[in-house]
Amino acid sequence: MTGFRTLDDLGDVRGKRALVRVDLNVPMQDGAVSDDTRFVATLPTVTELADKGAIVLLLAHFGRPKGAKRPDMSLSLITQAYAGMLGRSVQFVPESEGEGVAAAIRVLRPGDVAILENTRFYPGEEENDPALAASMAANGDFYINDAFSAAHRAHASTEALAHLLPAYAGRAMEKELNALAAALGSPERPVAAVVGGAKVSTKLDVLKHLVGKVDHLIIGGGMANTFLAARGVAIGKSLAERDLTGTADEILDAAEKANCTVHLPYDVVVAKEFAANPPSLRTCNVHEVAGDEMILDIGPAAVEALADVLKTCRTLVWNGPLGAFETPPFDAATVALARTAAALTQEGSLISIAGGGDTVAALNQAGVADDFTFVSTAGGAFLEWMEGKALPGVAALMR
Repeated sequence: MTGFRTLDDLGDVRGKRALVRVDLNVPMQDGAVSDDTRFVATLPTVTELADKGAIVLLLAHFGRPKGAKRPDMSLSLITQAYAGMLGRSVQFVPESEGEGVAAAIRVLRPGDVAILENTRFYPGEEENDPALAASMAANGDFYINDAFSAAHRAHASTEALAHLLPAYAGRAMEKELNALAAALGSPERPVAAVVGGAKVSTKLDVLKHLVGKVDHLIIGGGMANTFLAARGVAIGKSLAERDLTGTADEILDAAEKANCTVHLPYDVVVAKEFAANPPSLRTCNVHEVAGDEMILDIGPAAVEALADVLKTCRTLVWNGPLGAFETPPFDAATVALARTAAALTQEGSLISIAGGGDTVAALNQAGVADDFTFVSTAGGAFLEWMEGKALPGVAALMR
Protein backbone atom coordinates (compact mmCIF):
# COMPACT_ATOMS: atom_id res chain seq x y z
CA MET A 1 0.00 0.00 0.00
CA THR A 2 1.44 3.38 -0.93
CA GLY A 3 0.29 6.88 -0.17
CA PHE A 4 1.99 7.21 3.21
CA ARG A 5 5.60 7.80 4.21
CA THR A 6 7.52 5.28 6.29
CA LEU A 7 10.79 5.25 8.25
CA ASP A 8 12.52 4.58 4.91
CA ASP A 9 11.64 8.15 3.89
CA LEU A 10 13.38 9.74 6.91
CA GLY A 11 16.71 11.40 6.32
CA ASP A 12 19.37 11.76 9.01
CA VAL A 13 17.56 11.71 12.36
CA ARG A 14 20.54 11.99 14.70
CA GLY A 15 19.70 14.38 17.56
CA LYS A 16 16.21 14.98 16.16
CA ARG A 17 13.16 14.62 18.42
CA ALA A 18 10.78 11.88 17.24
CA LEU A 19 7.26 12.01 18.67
CA VAL A 20 6.07 8.41 18.27
CA ARG A 21 2.43 7.46 18.96
CA VAL A 22 2.43 3.85 20.18
CA ASP A 23 -0.03 1.54 21.89
CA LEU A 24 1.17 0.76 25.43
CA ASN A 25 -2.34 0.10 26.76
CA VAL A 26 -1.46 -3.32 28.16
CA PRO A 27 -3.53 -5.34 30.65
CA MET A 28 -2.24 -5.40 34.22
CA GLN A 29 -2.71 -7.93 37.01
CA ASP A 30 -1.49 -7.37 40.57
CA GLY A 31 0.65 -4.45 39.41
CA ALA A 32 2.41 -6.44 36.67
CA VAL A 33 1.90 -6.49 32.90
CA SER A 34 -0.11 -9.65 32.11
CA ASP A 35 0.17 -9.52 28.29
CA ASP A 36 3.03 -7.69 26.56
CA THR A 37 1.88 -8.22 22.93
CA ARG A 38 1.44 -4.48 22.40
CA PHE A 39 4.91 -3.76 23.78
CA VAL A 40 6.42 -6.23 21.32
CA ALA A 41 4.70 -4.51 18.38
CA THR A 42 6.45 -1.19 19.15
CA LEU A 43 10.01 -2.56 19.38
CA PRO A 44 11.05 -2.46 15.69
CA THR A 45 10.22 1.24 15.29
CA VAL A 46 11.60 2.39 18.65
CA THR A 47 14.81 0.36 18.27
CA GLU A 48 15.42 1.57 14.70
CA LEU A 49 14.97 5.24 15.62
CA ALA A 50 17.11 4.98 18.76
CA ASP A 51 19.86 3.11 16.88
CA LYS A 52 19.91 5.94 14.31
CA GLY A 53 20.42 8.49 17.08
CA ALA A 54 16.97 10.05 17.33
CA ILE A 55 15.63 11.21 20.70
CA VAL A 56 12.56 8.97 20.92
CA LEU A 57 9.55 10.36 22.79
CA LEU A 58 6.69 7.89 23.14
CA LEU A 59 3.11 9.14 23.27
CA ALA A 60 0.47 6.68 24.45
CA HIS A 61 -2.78 6.37 26.39
CA PHE A 62 -3.43 4.00 29.28
CA GLY A 63 -6.95 3.14 30.40
CA ARG A 64 -9.81 5.63 30.32
CA PRO A 65 -9.00 8.47 32.75
CA LYS A 66 -11.37 10.83 30.85
CA GLY A 67 -9.18 13.91 31.09
CA ALA A 68 -8.30 13.50 34.78
CA LYS A 69 -4.81 12.82 36.16
CA ARG A 70 -5.16 9.43 37.84
CA PRO A 71 -2.11 7.85 39.50
CA ASP A 72 -3.53 4.36 38.85
CA MET A 73 -3.45 5.09 35.09
CA SER A 74 -0.02 6.71 34.90
CA LEU A 75 2.38 5.33 32.29
CA SER A 76 5.04 5.44 35.02
CA LEU A 77 3.53 2.09 36.12
CA ILE A 78 4.73 0.33 32.96
CA THR A 79 7.95 2.22 32.18
CA GLN A 80 10.24 -0.27 33.93
CA ALA A 81 8.57 -3.29 32.28
CA TYR A 82 8.84 -1.60 28.89
CA ALA A 83 12.53 -0.78 29.43
CA GLY A 84 13.19 -4.42 30.28
CA MET A 85 11.59 -5.52 27.03
CA LEU A 86 13.34 -2.85 24.95
CA GLY A 87 16.68 -3.75 26.49
CA ARG A 88 17.73 -0.16 27.17
CA SER A 89 16.95 2.43 29.81
CA VAL A 90 13.73 4.42 29.37
CA GLN A 91 13.03 7.70 31.12
CA PHE A 92 9.54 8.63 32.29
CA VAL A 93 8.35 12.22 31.76
CA PRO A 94 5.32 13.18 33.92
CA GLU A 95 3.82 15.41 31.17
CA SER A 96 3.03 14.85 27.50
CA GLU A 97 3.07 18.49 26.33
CA GLY A 98 4.45 21.87 27.23
CA GLU A 99 7.47 23.12 29.14
CA GLY A 100 7.72 20.02 31.38
CA VAL A 101 8.52 17.90 28.31
CA ALA A 102 10.84 20.56 26.86
CA ALA A 103 12.86 20.60 30.11
CA ALA A 104 13.12 16.81 30.19
CA ILE A 105 14.31 16.67 26.57
CA ARG A 106 17.26 18.98 27.32
CA VAL A 107 18.97 16.24 29.31
CA LEU A 108 18.27 13.48 26.74
CA ARG A 109 21.05 12.39 24.38
CA PRO A 110 20.76 11.00 20.84
CA GLY A 111 19.49 7.40 21.09
CA ASP A 112 17.67 7.98 24.39
CA VAL A 113 14.06 6.86 24.83
CA ALA A 114 11.40 8.45 27.05
CA ILE A 115 7.76 7.62 27.74
CA LEU A 116 5.60 10.72 28.11
CA GLU A 117 2.63 10.71 30.49
CA ASN A 118 -0.79 9.31 29.50
CA THR A 119 -2.17 11.51 26.70
CA ARG A 120 -5.70 11.00 28.04
CA PHE A 121 -4.83 12.91 31.24
CA TYR A 122 -5.58 15.97 29.05
CA PRO A 123 -9.26 16.68 28.23
CA GLY A 124 -8.14 17.98 24.81
CA GLU A 125 -6.79 14.56 23.75
CA GLU A 126 -10.12 12.90 23.06
CA GLU A 127 -11.54 16.20 21.74
CA ASN A 128 -8.77 16.32 19.08
CA ASP A 129 -7.95 19.80 20.41
CA PRO A 130 -5.65 21.74 18.02
CA ALA A 131 -4.12 23.71 20.91
CA LEU A 132 -3.08 20.52 22.75
CA ALA A 133 -1.71 19.04 19.52
CA ALA A 134 0.30 22.23 18.90
CA SER A 135 1.72 22.07 22.43
CA MET A 136 2.75 18.43 21.81
CA ALA A 137 4.19 19.26 18.39
CA ALA A 138 6.40 21.99 19.87
CA ASN A 139 8.57 19.24 21.44
CA GLY A 140 9.08 17.22 18.25
CA ASP A 141 10.84 17.53 14.91
CA PHE A 142 8.78 14.82 13.23
CA TYR A 143 5.83 12.56 14.06
CA ILE A 144 5.41 8.80 13.68
CA ASN A 145 2.16 6.91 14.18
CA ASP A 146 2.80 3.28 15.04
CA ALA A 147 -0.54 2.61 16.78
CA PHE A 148 -3.00 1.18 14.27
CA SER A 149 -5.16 0.02 17.18
CA ALA A 150 -5.84 3.69 18.06
CA ALA A 151 -6.12 4.88 14.44
CA HIS A 152 -9.93 4.75 14.38
CA ARG A 153 -10.07 7.58 16.91
CA ALA A 154 -9.56 11.21 15.87
CA HIS A 155 -7.60 12.29 18.96
CA ALA A 156 -4.97 15.00 19.34
CA SER A 157 -2.08 12.50 19.47
CA THR A 158 -3.38 10.33 16.59
CA GLU A 159 -4.87 12.84 14.16
CA ALA A 160 -4.29 16.57 14.80
CA LEU A 161 -0.58 16.08 15.55
CA ALA A 162 -0.03 14.39 12.17
CA HIS A 163 -0.95 17.66 10.40
CA LEU A 164 1.54 19.78 12.39
CA LEU A 165 4.80 17.87 11.81
CA PRO A 166 6.24 15.77 8.98
CA ALA A 167 4.27 12.52 9.52
CA TYR A 168 5.28 8.92 8.89
CA ALA A 169 3.95 5.41 9.53
CA GLY A 170 6.02 3.32 11.94
CA ARG A 171 7.01 -0.28 11.15
CA ALA A 172 3.98 -1.87 12.89
CA MET A 173 1.57 0.56 11.19
CA GLU A 174 3.27 0.00 7.82
CA LYS A 175 2.98 -3.78 8.22
CA GLU A 176 -0.67 -3.49 9.21
CA LEU A 177 -1.62 -1.20 6.31
CA ASN A 178 0.19 -3.37 3.77
CA ALA A 179 -1.57 -6.47 5.11
CA LEU A 180 -4.97 -4.80 4.98
CA ALA A 181 -4.38 -3.62 1.41
CA ALA A 182 -3.53 -7.22 0.48
CA ALA A 183 -6.72 -8.45 2.14
CA LEU A 184 -9.40 -6.13 0.79
CA GLY A 185 -7.70 -3.26 -1.05
CA SER A 186 -6.45 -5.15 -4.08
CA PRO A 187 -6.62 -8.81 -3.02
CA GLU A 188 -5.77 -11.92 -4.96
CA ARG A 189 -9.07 -13.62 -5.81
CA PRO A 190 -11.09 -15.60 -4.91
CA VAL A 191 -11.47 -13.95 -1.47
CA ALA A 192 -13.17 -15.58 1.52
CA ALA A 193 -14.22 -13.85 4.73
CA VAL A 194 -15.03 -15.61 7.99
CA VAL A 195 -17.22 -13.44 10.21
CA GLY A 196 -18.24 -14.91 13.56
CA GLY A 197 -19.29 -13.74 16.98
CA ALA A 198 -22.45 -13.58 19.02
CA LYS A 199 -24.41 -10.73 17.48
CA VAL A 200 -25.32 -9.63 13.96
CA SER A 201 -26.02 -6.13 15.36
CA THR A 202 -22.34 -5.51 16.15
CA LYS A 203 -21.21 -6.59 12.67
CA LEU A 204 -24.02 -5.36 10.42
CA ASP A 205 -21.83 -2.79 8.68
CA VAL A 206 -19.05 -5.36 8.25
CA LEU A 207 -21.42 -7.85 6.58
CA LYS A 208 -22.98 -5.20 4.33
CA HIS A 209 -19.55 -4.02 3.21
CA LEU A 210 -18.08 -7.48 2.70
CA VAL A 211 -20.78 -8.91 0.42
CA GLY A 212 -19.63 -6.47 -2.26
CA LYS A 213 -15.95 -7.24 -1.69
CA VAL A 214 -15.56 -11.00 -1.24
CA ASP A 215 -16.46 -14.13 -3.19
CA HIS A 216 -17.30 -16.30 -0.17
CA LEU A 217 -18.81 -15.08 3.12
CA ILE A 218 -18.65 -17.68 5.91
CA ILE A 219 -20.95 -16.76 8.81
CA GLY A 220 -20.47 -18.44 12.18
CA GLY A 221 -21.13 -17.94 15.89
CA GLY A 222 -24.46 -16.77 17.27
CA MET A 223 -24.79 -14.58 14.15
CA ALA A 224 -25.30 -17.66 11.98
CA ASN A 225 -28.39 -18.54 14.06
CA THR A 226 -30.02 -15.23 13.13
CA PHE A 227 -29.40 -15.96 9.44
CA LEU A 228 -30.74 -19.51 9.82
CA ALA A 229 -33.87 -18.13 11.49
CA ALA A 230 -34.23 -15.68 8.59
CA ARG A 231 -34.18 -18.67 6.24
CA GLY A 232 -37.03 -20.25 8.20
CA VAL A 233 -34.93 -22.83 10.06
CA ALA A 234 -36.20 -23.75 13.55
CA ILE A 235 -33.24 -23.03 15.84
CA GLY A 236 -34.73 -24.06 19.20
CA LYS A 237 -33.53 -21.88 22.09
CA SER A 238 -30.29 -20.85 20.33
CA LEU A 239 -28.90 -17.37 20.87
CA ALA A 240 -30.27 -15.22 18.01
CA GLU A 241 -31.46 -11.69 17.29
CA ARG A 242 -34.89 -12.52 15.94
CA ASP A 243 -35.73 -8.85 15.38
CA LEU A 244 -32.90 -8.72 12.81
CA THR A 245 -34.07 -11.53 10.52
CA GLY A 246 -35.31 -8.90 8.02
CA THR A 247 -31.85 -7.33 7.97
CA ALA A 248 -30.27 -10.76 7.53
CA ASP A 249 -32.55 -11.31 4.51
CA GLU A 250 -31.40 -7.98 3.03
CA ILE A 251 -27.75 -9.03 3.42
CA LEU A 252 -28.48 -12.40 1.75
CA ASP A 253 -30.21 -10.59 -1.16
CA ALA A 254 -27.31 -8.14 -1.53
CA ALA A 255 -24.86 -11.07 -1.56
CA GLU A 256 -26.82 -12.78 -4.33
CA LYS A 257 -26.76 -9.63 -6.47
CA ALA A 258 -22.99 -9.29 -5.90
CA ASN A 259 -22.28 -12.96 -6.74
CA CYS A 260 -21.03 -13.56 -3.21
CA THR A 261 -21.75 -17.04 -1.87
CA VAL A 262 -22.91 -17.01 1.75
CA HIS A 263 -22.07 -20.18 3.70
CA LEU A 264 -24.29 -21.12 6.63
CA PRO A 265 -23.81 -24.38 8.59
CA TYR A 266 -25.88 -27.40 7.52
CA ASP A 267 -24.83 -29.56 10.42
CA VAL A 268 -24.47 -28.20 13.93
CA VAL A 269 -23.40 -29.16 17.44
CA VAL A 270 -26.26 -28.72 19.92
CA ALA A 271 -26.92 -29.14 23.65
CA LYS A 272 -29.76 -28.45 26.07
CA GLU A 273 -27.54 -26.41 28.36
CA PHE A 274 -24.54 -24.18 27.75
CA ALA A 275 -21.76 -25.81 29.78
CA ALA A 276 -18.47 -27.59 29.14
CA ASN A 277 -19.01 -31.08 27.67
CA PRO A 278 -22.71 -31.31 28.61
CA PRO A 279 -24.37 -34.78 28.66
CA SER A 280 -27.01 -33.63 26.12
CA LEU A 281 -24.33 -32.86 23.51
CA ARG A 282 -25.04 -34.10 19.97
CA THR A 283 -24.37 -33.29 16.32
CA CYS A 284 -27.32 -33.07 13.93
CA ASN A 285 -28.56 -31.67 10.63
CA VAL A 286 -29.48 -28.01 10.99
CA HIS A 287 -33.14 -28.89 10.32
CA GLU A 288 -33.25 -31.34 13.25
CA VAL A 289 -32.63 -28.97 16.17
CA ALA A 290 -35.18 -29.68 18.92
CA GLY A 291 -37.15 -26.91 20.61
CA ASP A 292 -35.22 -27.28 23.88
CA GLU A 293 -31.74 -27.35 22.24
CA MET A 294 -29.31 -24.59 21.36
CA ILE A 295 -26.77 -24.44 18.53
CA LEU A 296 -23.29 -23.92 20.04
CA ASP A 297 -20.92 -24.76 17.18
CA ILE A 298 -20.73 -25.66 13.50
CA GLY A 299 -20.70 -29.40 12.77
CA PRO A 300 -17.82 -31.45 11.30
CA ALA A 301 -19.41 -31.94 7.85
CA ALA A 302 -19.86 -28.17 7.45
CA VAL A 303 -16.27 -27.56 8.60
CA GLU A 304 -15.01 -30.00 5.98
CA ALA A 305 -17.04 -28.23 3.28
CA LEU A 306 -15.66 -24.85 4.41
CA ALA A 307 -12.12 -26.25 4.32
CA ASP A 308 -12.77 -27.21 0.68
CA VAL A 309 -13.92 -23.62 -0.01
CA LEU A 310 -10.69 -22.22 1.46
CA LYS A 311 -8.67 -24.56 -0.78
CA THR A 312 -10.15 -22.74 -3.80
CA CYS A 313 -9.37 -19.26 -2.41
CA ARG A 314 -6.25 -17.08 -2.56
CA THR A 315 -7.12 -14.60 0.23
CA LEU A 316 -8.85 -14.96 3.61
CA VAL A 317 -10.00 -12.29 6.08
CA TRP A 318 -11.09 -13.65 9.49
CA ASN A 319 -12.90 -11.88 12.33
CA GLY A 320 -14.70 -13.78 15.08
CA PRO A 321 -15.04 -17.44 16.16
CA LEU A 322 -17.41 -20.00 14.57
CA GLY A 323 -18.81 -21.31 17.87
CA ALA A 324 -18.77 -20.63 21.61
CA PHE A 325 -15.04 -21.31 21.51
CA GLU A 326 -14.24 -20.42 25.15
CA THR A 327 -16.16 -23.51 26.30
CA PRO A 328 -15.04 -26.99 25.16
CA PRO A 329 -15.94 -28.77 22.94
CA PHE A 330 -17.52 -25.77 21.16
CA ASP A 331 -14.11 -24.60 19.97
CA ALA A 332 -13.76 -27.58 17.60
CA ALA A 333 -14.98 -25.90 14.40
CA THR A 334 -12.94 -22.72 14.93
CA VAL A 335 -9.80 -24.71 15.73
CA ALA A 336 -10.24 -27.09 12.76
CA LEU A 337 -10.88 -24.36 10.17
CA ALA A 338 -8.08 -22.18 11.59
CA ARG A 339 -5.65 -25.10 11.23
CA THR A 340 -6.73 -25.61 7.61
CA ALA A 341 -6.21 -21.90 6.87
CA ALA A 342 -2.81 -22.00 8.57
CA ALA A 343 -1.72 -25.08 6.57
CA LEU A 344 -2.80 -23.47 3.27
CA THR A 345 -0.93 -20.29 4.25
CA GLN A 346 2.23 -22.23 5.07
CA GLU A 347 2.17 -24.03 1.73
CA GLY A 348 1.85 -20.67 -0.04
CA SER A 349 -1.63 -21.00 -1.56
CA LEU A 350 -3.47 -18.61 0.79
CA ILE A 351 -2.90 -15.09 2.14
CA SER A 352 -4.58 -15.06 5.58
CA ILE A 353 -5.34 -11.91 7.56
CA ALA A 354 -7.07 -12.13 10.95
CA GLY A 355 -7.94 -9.52 13.56
CA GLY A 356 -9.89 -8.70 16.72
CA GLY A 357 -9.43 -9.81 20.33
CA ASP A 358 -11.61 -12.94 20.25
CA THR A 359 -10.08 -13.98 16.95
CA VAL A 360 -6.53 -13.70 18.23
CA ALA A 361 -7.50 -15.72 21.32
CA ALA A 362 -9.12 -18.39 19.12
CA LEU A 363 -6.08 -18.63 16.83
CA ASN A 364 -3.79 -18.91 19.85
CA GLN A 365 -6.02 -21.68 21.19
CA ALA A 366 -5.65 -23.48 17.84
CA GLY A 367 -1.88 -22.93 18.07
CA VAL A 368 -1.74 -21.27 14.63
CA ALA A 369 -1.54 -17.50 15.25
CA ASP A 370 2.07 -17.49 14.01
CA ASP A 371 1.15 -19.42 10.86
CA PHE A 372 -1.25 -16.82 9.45
CA THR A 373 0.15 -14.22 7.03
CA PHE A 374 -0.80 -11.42 9.40
CA VAL A 375 -2.69 -11.22 12.70
CA SER A 376 -3.86 -7.78 13.80
CA THR A 377 -4.17 -7.18 17.54
CA ALA A 378 -6.41 -4.15 16.89
CA GLY A 379 -10.05 -4.62 17.84
CA GLY A 380 -12.15 -1.54 17.01
CA ALA A 381 -9.81 -0.28 14.29
CA PHE A 382 -9.78 -3.66 12.52
CA LEU A 383 -13.58 -3.84 12.66
CA GLU A 384 -14.01 -0.30 11.30
CA TRP A 385 -11.57 -1.09 8.50
CA MET A 386 -13.67 -4.19 7.67
CA GLU A 387 -16.71 -1.89 7.55
CA GLY A 388 -14.96 0.12 4.85
CA LYS A 389 -14.63 3.24 7.02
CA ALA A 390 -11.77 5.71 6.71
CA LEU A 391 -9.64 5.62 9.88
CA PRO A 392 -8.72 9.20 10.97
CA GLY A 393 -5.24 8.23 12.21
CA VAL A 394 -4.46 6.55 8.88
CA ALA A 395 -6.07 9.25 6.73
CA ALA A 396 -3.90 11.87 8.48
CA LEU A 397 -0.75 10.03 7.31
CA MET A 398 -1.88 9.99 3.67
CA ARG A 399 -0.23 12.44 1.34
